[in-house]
Amino acid sequence: MRIDGHGLRDHLRLLSPLFGLIAGVWALRLIMNLAGTPAMLVRMVSVGVAGAVSVLVAVFLIHFKRFGSYASVVVASFVLIAWEQILIVLAISVTLLSGKLNVYTEPAYTFGESHAQHIAAHLTYGLGVESIFGAAMGCLVLWMLRRLVPSKEASPSGKPVL
Repeated sequence: MRIDGHGLRDHLRLLSPLFGLIAGVWALRLIMNLAGTPAMLVRMVSVGVAGAVSVLVAVFLIHFKRFGSYASVVVASFVLIAWEQILIVLAISVTLLSGKLNVYTEPAYTFGESHAQHIAAHLTYGLGVESIFGAAMGCLVLWMLRRLVPSKEASPSGKPVL
C-alpha cells in the first residue's frame, strides 16, 4: 500500500518519535498515579493532548520534509490516535487482569462505565472521532502552511507547487 508515493513503513518511520512521545506521556501519567501524585497534577499530563500535539507535529514534518500531502496527514492522524487509544486500552486491560485501579480506570475518569464499556468507547468513539477531528485539523493546518510557506519546488508554469 502506497500513500503519496510512500509505504506504510515510511510513514511509521517518520512518525516514530511521535509514537515515543505519546508512550512517554502515557507511562509518565501511570507512574505519577502510582507514586501518589496529587490528582490535579496527574490530570495535567494528558495522553489526549499528546496525541493532538503529535498530529500537529506530523503535519509540520509532512510539509517541511515534502513527505506527502493530505492523504499522508489522514494516515498520520489515524495511526497516532490508534496508538494513543491502544495504550489506554492496555492500561484498562491491566486493571481487568490485576483488579488494581490505575489512573485510566478510576471512577473519576470512567463516567460510571464498566471496564468493558470503557474499552469499547475508546476503540469506537475515541478512535473514530479523534482520528476524524485530527485529520480535519491536520489538513486545515497543512492547507494554511502551503498557503503561507509554499514549497520551493516549482511547477512547469514556474509557480510554487501547492
